Amino acid sequence: MKTTRKQILDRNPVLRFLKPVIQFFLRNSGILIGLAALVLVLWIATSTFMNAKNLLTVLRQICQNALLAFGMTCVLIVGGIDLTVGSVFGASGVAIVMMLNGGMPLLPAFLIALLMGTLIGFLNGSVIAYTGMPAFIVTLSMQQVIRGLAFLITNGRAVGSDHKLFNSLGNAYWLRIPAPIYAVAAMMLIVSVILYRTKLGRRMYAVGGNANAARFSGIRIPRVVISAYMISGTLSALSGIIMSSRMYSGQPSAGEGYESDAIAAAVLGGVSFTGGVGTIGGAIIGALVIGVLNNGLNLLKVSSYIQMIIKGLVIIAAVGVDILKARSSSAKS
Repeated sequence: MKTTRKQILDRNPVLRFLKPVIQFFLRNSGILIGLAALVLVLWIATSTFMNAKNLLTVLRQICQNALLAFGMTCVLIVGGIDLTVGSVFGASGVAIVMMLNGGMPLLPAFLIALLMGTLIGFLNGSVIAYTGMPAFIVTLSMQQVIRGLAFLITNGRAVGSDHKLFNSLGNAYWLRIPAPIYAVAAMMLIVSVILYRTKLGRRMYAVGGNANAARFSGIRIPRVVISAYMISGTLSALSGIIMSSRMYSGQPSAGEGYESDAIAAAVLGGVSFTGGVGTIGGAIIGALVIGVLNNGLNLLKVSSYIQMIIKGLVIIAAVGVDILKARSSSAKS
């Protein structure tokens, strides 16, 4: 009788304890091998990639996209897409800096800027869920509205921050680790708990997997869809706030094109465009791949135009693999 992988893991007490970790690596073996190969190539091709200073720079740069990718993962799981993540990123940074410069205390300013992202997510989700309009069209339109408002309020100029405490947070180190990494770790844990340990998370997978079946089982689909977009909006705002702290300013143009990096990270991490499939662990690996790729191309002094082409091809390849997987699973069933 053939022994399955699950039976092997269950029989050995050590393997049983390490079962979640082992399953994570087995489930993401392809992308992890790709990441290792990319790191190896850049290590050989450049003399500075593997030094401590550059690796910390890579980790800091990954933080902003990881938060966006977590939110994008939630939206893709319910079968949607959120193209407002970049504009919310920029607008939230502008909002908190302007509030701080106006004399508002840090905590209220932070909460209001965060709530702004949540409300934008609520609006996106509500329009999509209750009107039936395509998520692509709704979020593309909102992207332009939010970006336009950010430019209008600032007259198209960056707004410098005079708040010393705020400016220090995004650049601080705790135990020699950049502070934003702690924020990413905390959000990774929180969103993972939501997806895997709550009714909302299970319903998100159900809605993305089969909306009709979810509806017949009594799931209120609009609530689930709206919740996914609210998570995305909140995380986009948090990412923008952290970046504005790092840069000592709020910039209306910040986050332009970040939606493509977030989508690429999520899809590379195994999230399906058809919905119902995806993990936060996969999203963080996808964000690592995109971050390492961006950093490596910069170190190799590759033109920004060529970088755009390369990242576009990466997204096409990732989506193509996702489509092939979906067709393969459909054929087997």
